[in-house]
Order: sequence, then structure tokens, then C-alpha cells
Amino acid sequence: MTKKIQFGGHALVWAGDWTPTDARKAISGAAYAGYDYIEIALLDPWKVDTKMTKDLLDEYGIYATSSLGLSPKTDVTSTDPSIIAAGDELLRKATDVVAAIGGKDMCGVLYSNLGKYPGPASKENRANSVAAMQRQADYAGERGINVSLEVVNRYETNIINTGEEGLAFIDEIDRKNVFVHLDTYHMNIEEDGMAKAVEICGDRLGYVHIGESHRGYLGSGNVDFDTFFAALKKINYAGPVAFESFSSAVVDPALSNTLCVWRNLWSDSDDLAKHALAYMKERI
Repeated sequence: MTKKIQFGGHALVWAGDWTPTDARKAISGAAYAGYDYIEIALLDPWKVDTKMTKDLLDEYGIYATSSLGLSPKTDVTSTDPSIIAAGDELLRKATDVVAAIGGKDMCGVLYSNLGKYPGPASKENRANSVAAMQRQADYAGERGINVSLEVVNRYETNIINTGEEGLAFIDEIDRKNVFVHLDTYHMNIEEDGMAKAVEICGDRLGYVHIGESHRGYLGSGNVDFDTFFAALKKINYAGPVAFESFSSAVVDPALSNTLCVWRNLWSDSDDLAKHALAYMKERI
């Protein structure tokens, strides 16, 4: 039986927090829009009620993946052992949450601070990140979880900004459950077109984010989605594909400011989500 792409929606399309009310709004919104799963941001995994979350996922018949980015206080590229230890602790806790809710995929900027660095990474910074990802991969692997490291633009990390750099980085990590995570929003800034990175990653592409150049409605910005989806078909990609969009209409106290979400690009979460799913399915 041919494996089919699973489509998901980022929780911030519907809700900015993970209270019982917000979790129900996000999970039910993703289910009613027709998504297979919801991607939950685990910036503070200690706040997530795993039983409540799992019960809601079961109630609405979808599953969950997770994403997160590190902060300066948890940056595993740091030369401060206490900051690296805090990063390890955060990643392990997030992994425990994913396992408790039945998830099989973690993604995002797990390998560095999610933010602009004042200069390039040193050899020590990179080596510390690689070592942390080896520890994270081993911990996640024991729980049956894949780790996909998101390639983001130069203003959000100094470790990996292109798919080619992402492949070289996971080569250094050298773990079977570690993959590259590509995001069309970041590719539109950094890559030579929308196909090359997909094609060179091939079966080492483990997760995909679909986001428009301004983070709004798909097809209303500058991203060449037709070329991107054609490249996914060319490599027979059959992994998770998550729609990611941000607007000041839905605010996460930490992530919205980190990602500079100042504009109100949409206000109707359900219309946005249904439009995105139809748009993606039409191209795949």
C-alpha cells in the first residue's frame, strides 16, 4: 500500500495558548478543516496537560506532532555548560510530552536559539549543537520518535540556512532518526529556487512546513508553490506536511514576538485553514 502524505495545521492558526479551552479550539479546528494532525508548539512543555491533550486528540480523531525553538537560556550551541544543560532538559521534557500524547515526530529549531545571532557560529558552537542533537536523537529514538531539524533563514539561526547545509549537519549527527525539515517561507529567502533543496534531501527529508512569503493565505505572496510541490512529487515524498501561518489575530506570548508577527494577515482561522488544505491538495 502506497504511503500518503499526511496534512497538518500549526496550532497557532487557531489558538495562542494551550489551556483546555484553547487546546479544544485548535484541535477541533484542525479536525473540522479536514487535517490529519495538528502541530503543537512546545516552547514550554511543562504547561501542556498531556492527558487532556490526548483525550481531545482521540475525541476529534486526529494526531499530533510537535515543534519548538530554543531561547538564549536554552541554546545548546552555547559555550556555557549550564545553558546547554537547560537546553537538554527542555528537549527531553518536550520529547516526553510528544511520547505521552502518542506523537512520532518532533521538528523545528531544536539545535540553536531561534533568533538573530551577532556573528557566525564558531567550531565550538557547532560542535556543541551536534553533540546535543546526538543526545536528543538517542533520547527520542528510544521512544520511537523522529527528529527533523528545521532549516531557517539567517535571521533565525547561524547554524543551517539551506537544505544543503541541513544535510551536512545531519551527516555530522549521524543518527537514523534525524532528518531535514524544510519550510517554504525560509526557502523563499535562502534557497536557489524551490526545487533544489527538496531534490538533494530526497529520502532524508522528514518534515515540511508550508508557509507563504508574508505568512498569510497561500497563493497571495511570492512563494513558487507549484515548483515546490512538483519537487515533492519527484522525490515521492510521503511524510508530514504542515500548514504554518501567523497573524496578530492569534498571539502566542513568546513565539509571536520572536517571529515578529506584527501584522494582522488574517482573522478567520477556519477559512484560512480550509483554503490552505485545498490549496496544498490541489498541488500534490
